[in-house]
Amino acid sequence: MKYLRAIPILALLASCATAAKKSTTDVFKDYHSLSISSTPLKLDDGIYEELTATPRNHSLVVLLTALQPQFGCQLCRDIQPEWDLLARSWIKGDKSGQSRVLYGTLDFANGKSTFQKLMLQSAPILLLFNPTVGPHATLDNQPIRLEFKTSAQSAEQIYGWVSRHLPEGPRPPLVRPVNYVRLVSITTMLLGALTLFSVASPYILPVIQNRNLWAAISLIMILLFTSGHMFNHIRKVPYVAGNGKNGISYFAGGFQTQFGLETQIVAAMYGVLSFATIALALRVPRMTDPRKQQVAVVVWSAIMLGMYSFLMSVFRIKNGSYPFWLPPF
Repeated sequence: MKYLRAIPILALLASCATAAKKSTTDVFKDYHSLSISSTPLKLDDGIYEELTATPRNHSLVVLLTALQPQFGCQLCRDIQPEWDLLARSWIKGDKSGQSRVLYGTLDFANGKSTFQKLMLQSAPILLLFNPTVGPHATLDNQPIRLEFKTSAQSAEQIYGWVSRHLPEGPRPPLVRPVNYVRLVSITTMLLGALTLFSVASPYILPVIQNRNLWAAISLIMILLFTSGHMFNHIRKVPYVAGNGKNGISYFAGGFQTQFGLETQIVAAMYGVLSFATIALALRVPRMTDPRKQQVAVVVWSAIMLGMYSFLMSVFRIKNGSYPFWLPPF
């Protein structure tokens, strides 16, 4: 007799369990069908409560944001396109719902009660709810939170975070749509560059292939860097300094510092010495008039001697114990 009394109770429990199972399954099916046509789902307080209620046999990834202009959340507006891309790509790759994941967006304007319940002071925030029933259920009903503090993350970064925290199951690939505007722009720019090069090449190539031009550029670069140009940029040295006698000091003593004007003077000296050497080696031997050739040798040799003498005097300023010198300096 006791067993007969227990039969209605067992039947009632079985029917309740079946109804609960059917209810959770229907919730996922209904919202998954809706997400195929419009994803991520636009949530409000009621839908949020329905999708996060337990028992829950699906995962929910929801972005809590504040897109209205009066809230001034630039980060929310920056991350929204990446979030939409992720949600659309996931649902497009999982139309059958095998992953049992739903994506939704809850704006502050539609979910003030939820924001107050969660005691949120900032946005955007990403919440991930794992299933509480089923083969991949988790014991902890609390959502996993991702906060975007300073900068918006890309869809790939959010996809990686979501994939790491979801239970086992299929992971639809993230596919970015082809940016046809960018593709057309790049193609147009390349075609324009090729056209310009083909038209201007008869005029540009002789300049580019000119040996004297590249020799001059190389010489300028050598003189610039051997004179201490990079040292000035690294140390942020002053251009000139006072000498303590109401005058200007153009050269700094010692090898640990120098002035900006000092670098320019040394580069000019190196340049004059280089041109004197080039003239004596290349230009003077080609002169046909012996008298002019002799004068050129004397002039360029005197310039070279004067510049070397001045250079050595500058070096003695940098190193006071240097014993050598050349006249006239």
